[in-house]
Amino acid sequence: MSNAMSIASSDEQVQEGAEEAPLGTDIFAAFVQRHSRFVYRVAWSVVRHAQDAEDVVQETFLQLYQGDRWKQIEDERAYLARVAWRLAVRRRKPRTIEQELPLDIHSSQRGPDAVAIDRQLEAWLHARIDELPEKLRQPLALAALGELKLVEIARILDLPEGTVRRRMHTARQKLREKLIERRNTK
Repeated sequence: MSNAMSIASSDEQVQEGAEEAPLGTDIFAAFVQRHSRFVYRVAWSVVRHAQDAEDVVQETFLQLYQGDRWKQIEDERAYLARVAWRLAVRRRKPRTIEQELPLDIHSSQRGPDAVAIDRQLEAWLHARIDELPEKLRQPLALAALGELKLVEIARILDLPEGTVRRRMHTARQKLREKLIERRNTK
């Protein structure tokens, strides 16, 4: 996310040979500061890789700054989520479960075996989410961010609210069935 701030604060990249920063640079820097964490979470929900998510954040704010579109945005969060989502979907690479698991597991009050089981279940769940059709996975991932309302998700995906609600319900139902199936096979 610090890369996104460098877009907003780098005078050399914005205007070569200028004595002082353009008037809108400080305002844009505040805009980036205000929304960079949110854009990162949207990007990470798609790419699930820290460096790729940071690249998406940087590209999102760079596109907005270069096009000077950030000044005309009515609903900042919905617009940023839509831009970041689309850029992240283009960048997304299939990952294996081994790549998603961290190499170091930090000890907590719980034992290492419980942490490993939780990590294994989380990796299994991410793999099942990745297996969902794109039309079910997208609204579910946006809803998982916890900060987007159904109306915002519908606007981002350019779908009716009822369709988004149905797709989220179907996705959750499929995941629930797979979890029950997994428990029954053990």
